[in-house]
Amino acid sequence: MKNTQLREVLSFLEENKNAKALEGMKRFAIVTTSAFGVSLPLLRKQAKLYKNNHELALELWETAFHEARILATIIDDPLKVNPAQMEHWVKDFYSWDICDQCCGNLFRNTPYKWEKAYEWVKDEREYVRRAGFVMMSGIAIGDKKADDTLLLPFFDDIMTYSTDERNFVKKAVNWALRQIGKRSMLLNLKAVEIAEILMKSENKTAQWIGKDAYRELINPSILKNIKH
Repeated sequence: MKNTQLREVLSFLEENKNAKALEGMKRFAIVTTSAFGVSLPLLRKQAKLYKNNHELALELWETAFHEARILATIIDDPLKVNPAQMEHWVKDFYSWDICDQCCGNLFRNTPYKWEKAYEWVKDEREYVRRAGFVMMSGIAIGDKKADDTLLLPFFDDIMTYSTDERNFVKKAVNWALRQIGKRSMLLNLKAVEIAEILMKSENKTAQWIGKDAYRELINPSILKNIKH
């Protein structure tokens, strides 16, 4: 059954490959070496046929095909994912979209999201560090039950790694600062404080992160939607 489903998925990807879409992906700095050019909406529609299929997800990931891996992150069962799988997959990240899809679709819904967020931001590998900050953003957005004070330590890592000049890291740090700051007024006040500190930094990357986040965090239309 598993091999049959794997063949079904690979046939689906082959049948829906799109050279024009591949060119578009390249313009967004997506690595397309092993890609078909299948759109995300089409992948999500196909994923409904294999919901919570952990075994198939593992097989799809090992094919190393771009869209097969994205599909794997959508269909996998987060309750069956363990830390070993997370470490195995995160080391395979080679493009920002794979990183973000995996963290957003799957990893942030596992019981290990907090520990991996803290662990990965300290990793020197670009996409692993990005994954840590994407996880922090995901927690801020999705973990509604967590007390806001639990997110305050995230600001320490944002400050620490705000000078990482690598494009896909600095954008993730910025994203984390903005998303955490939009979760509640408690966190907004702290995020604005952090942004102001970064704006005054002598480091250009930190300055950019601070200025970009600050504009959004003090925007009246954003503030009116933040819980008090």
